[in-house]
Amino acid sequence: MKIVSKFGGSSLANANQIKKVCDIIISNKDRKLIVVSAPGKRFKNDVKVTDLLISLANTHIQGKDSSNEFKAVIERFRLIAHDLHLDNELIDDISKDIFSKSNAPINNKGEYMDAIKASGEDNCAKLIAKYLQSLGHDAEYINPGYAGLILSEEFGNAHVLPESYDNLAKLNENNSIKIFPGFFGYSIHGDIVTLPRGGSDVTGSILASAISADIYENFTDVDSVFAVNPNLVKSPHPIYDLTYKEMRELSYAGFGVFHEEALTPVYYKGIPVHIKNTNNPSSKGTKIHMNIDTKNRNPVTGIAGDKGFCSIYIRKYLMNREIGFTRKILQILEEENIPYEHIPSGIDDISIVLRDKYLSIDVERKIIKRIKKLGTDEVHVTRKQALVMIVGEGCLNNSQTFAKASKAFADNGIVIKMINQGSSKVSIMFGMDEKFYEEAIIALYKIFFN
Repeated sequence: MKIVSKFGGSSLANANQIKKVCDIIISNKDRKLIVVSAPGKRFKNDVKVTDLLISLANTHIQGKDSSNEFKAVIERFRLIAHDLHLDNELIDDISKDIFSKSNAPINNKGEYMDAIKASGEDNCAKLIAKYLQSLGHDAEYINPGYAGLILSEEFGNAHVLPESYDNLAKLNENNSIKIFPGFFGYSIHGDIVTLPRGGSDVTGSILASAISADIYENFTDVDSVFAVNPNLVKSPHPIYDLTYKEMRELSYAGFGVFHEEALTPVYYKGIPVHIKNTNNPSSKGTKIHMNIDTKNRNPVTGIAGDKGFCSIYIRKYLMNREIGFTRKILQILEEENIPYEHIPSGIDDISIVLRDKYLSIDVERKIIKRIKKLGTDEVHVTRKQALVMIVGEGCLNNSQTFAKASKAFADNGIVIKMINQGSSKVSIMFGMDEKFYEEAIIALYKIFFN
């Protein structure tokens, strides 16, 4: 069996956590390809190594003395290495690497920032490989560039290029434990390029697909995915099995356990994903499958939501008779480089839901002016909107799903402004003012799970 295992920042925050990770790795001989993040928070108010590196880069970009920021990063690695009884030579090498990158010429801020950010994962991988070697195991650090992980030259927001998969398939060729840093790869020009934040999940998925793994394990700090955000509901119902569709919808709607883009590479290979807890590896965890038996299963698997949306409302009499009208609207958004999320519509009106961050006041004025030139009767923007979604393979085939949701909202005085039943057939989305956001999620959870 071939297993790819990814460990997140909370699993690698200090020496004790790294010992747990290495115990997990060596407990199963099939765990040969390991993806690691940069060390995360050790306690609630701590700072992640990645954030320390971003602070270091920003200070240097501003032309200020960054020696304190540099020392903070090195001290984190030094403490871990000391507690793992690793020699000073490793810390010297890490210090030289980060010093060299942080003092490189700043020809391109994005390129410079990516090189600094990636050093967290890169040096953590070197440290873990060295620790496994000190325990007598055949382990090696794998440089993503040498392995052939080629990404698009989009600093901070790269995506994998197709040729990477054939390159990375060669990682199957020997039997050592390979420690692979997540979050970054190299452009075709040899520059370090990072995936979006949370990209180590994506790295693991890419590697699992490349070597045709039997399973992709994603270790985090929770026992499973839960039916709702545990910050909103105490001891929520655990989800032990999900489909790819359900996880994708829940990740999009605000679930933070798994990076929403990470499923794509394994989805196309049909590789199951197992989310597990580093601190409790014997727990059942959550498995993500291609298909699942929905008999005797709650029609609603999970409830999620997110704030920070706005909607552009457009009304034009006989809109439905005007061929190409929606295309013209979307062309305006495309030309202004604005992505949209949903487009619920009626006979004479349409709403375009998008992330508020993409629509500054100046851009809003410009877009409204352009849309009005299409002969519309009314155009306005509503901000501070939230989207709440119920997700489940059986939710649209159950006659009670919508009735229960409506009752939950009515009983709690929650006003719904928009409803959209997704074409994926596994979700129903509700749009509302942000003030109802948390109350709506709690009300839906109570009616479907209590």
